[in-house]
Amino acid sequence: MTTDRSNDYLAGLVRELCKQPAETEWLEFKQNNAEPQEIGEYLSALANSAALCGKAFAYLVWGVEDGAHTLVGTTFSPQAAKVGGEELENWLLRSLSPKIHFHFHPVEVDGYPLVLLEIGRAFRHPVQFQNQEFIRVGSYKKKLKDFPEKERALWRIFDQTPFEAMVAASDQTSDDVLKLVDYPAYFELLGRPLPDSKQGILDALKMDDLICPSESGKWNITNLGAILFAKRLDDFRSLKRKAMRVIQYRGSSRVETIKEQVGAKGYANGFEGLIGFINGLLPSNEVIEQALRKTVPMYPELAVRELVANALIHQDFFITGSGPMVEIFDDRIEITNPGLPLVDTQRFVDSPPKSRNEALASLLRRVGICEERGSGIDKVVFQTEYYQLPAPKFESTVDSVRAVLFAHRPLNRMDKADRVRTCYLHACLKYVNGEYMTNTSLRERLGIEPANKSMVSRYIREALEDGAIKLHDEAAATKLRKYVPFWA
Repeated sequence: MTTDRSNDYLAGLVRELCKQPAETEWLEFKQNNAEPQEIGEYLSALANSAALCGKAFAYLVWGVEDGAHTLVGTTFSPQAAKVGGEELENWLLRSLSPKIHFHFHPVEVDGYPLVLLEIGRAFRHPVQFQNQEFIRVGSYKKKLKDFPEKERALWRIFDQTPFEAMVAASDQTSDDVLKLVDYPAYFELLGRPLPDSKQGILDALKMDDLICPSESGKWNITNLGAILFAKRLDDFRSLKRKAMRVIQYRGSSRVETIKEQVGAKGYANGFEGLIGFINGLLPSNEVIEQALRKTVPMYPELAVRELVANALIHQDFFITGSGPMVEIFDDRIEITNPGLPLVDTQRFVDSPPKSRNEALASLLRRVGICEERGSGIDKVVFQTEYYQLPAPKFESTVDSVRAVLFAHRPLNRMDKADRVRTCYLHACLKYVNGEYMTNTSLRERLGIEPANKSMVSRYIREALEDGAIKLHDEAAATKLRKYVPFWA
């Protein structure tokens, strides 16, 4: 997990760390002691201690004398180090649970070769190394289980600190904040005038918890501020993997990639550009209306927009190494976000959404990027019905949620699963609107002529046998039958 930073920035950071009067619970100095097992235990201890101390990062520096903090240089080279033939970084990452962000930075300071290990704070669970949790007690590394009061305090912090409130960049000057955060977009999206002064801008960002004061009198940029309004997500190391990836494939498989792009901006200031890019890749159809040829999108733009916003909002940011993704095929578009759903995928239409990231969702609602609570998936299903597309599919995999929009295809190319899903979601949409599915409503949904209503009856029977729907009134005559989802 090595990354490049400017030597001047890193040298300045090392000098600031050396000014600490003593090693702290989130800072350790070494000269050449780089035994891999020891490094792994320090990764656990320093990450957990950073969370306990309210720090975004902890640090381990090689090439500094740990008493007077004088620079002495080091011979340690993390890039060359191996453990049983395996690269040190890979071995460390494989031995950590859960995975955290850490970066080795070789840096030269005043002519001395040093190595700075930057360690992201623990989140949601204490960090283990080889199934053992460590903590710093003063300047000593200890097993966490031997200090139950620290363990209890750590769990309290995990329970109380949402992702959005964590720090993405710490101790930034006012000018740094304005360079990193797209504040003009923030005011524009909220429809507010830009303040006349720098302080007015900072005060507004602070009011919405996009930044907060740091202990040093500077500013911390929160995850909320960075993920929504970063000018460049790459400037925030712990968030760069959370940018939306858009991949276009040739055909209906993942064998051949035509185009791939990763979003650069924050979710809010980059959303319209993201949607425009996706729509530019989506296929379109030509239709003739009143003798005029007209190009229409293959997929409802509102449905695409809503599902992309959902993927951004409902993802589990604590799953490292993955982010939201849009995959475009000739016959479908798949929108995936990391994290298991908090609501059963079969109940997306009727259940009020539960969000892991309520502050993020709230601000995106305020700037008009996502729909009001509870209406989004209803609109997606309605749009697919209006366009007479196959019903969308919502599914959960090992650690992600996927929504699939299908391109138009005739009924004779829809299999039983497609028909049952279409029937079920039609019944759901009717039910949440205070109505009932009937043979007539499903026939109109599928664009089937009245003479072929027996075909619709067969589709309804399939859904009944599958358990996806049920009769509203079992005593009703055949012609008067109404249907509701299985859960109604």
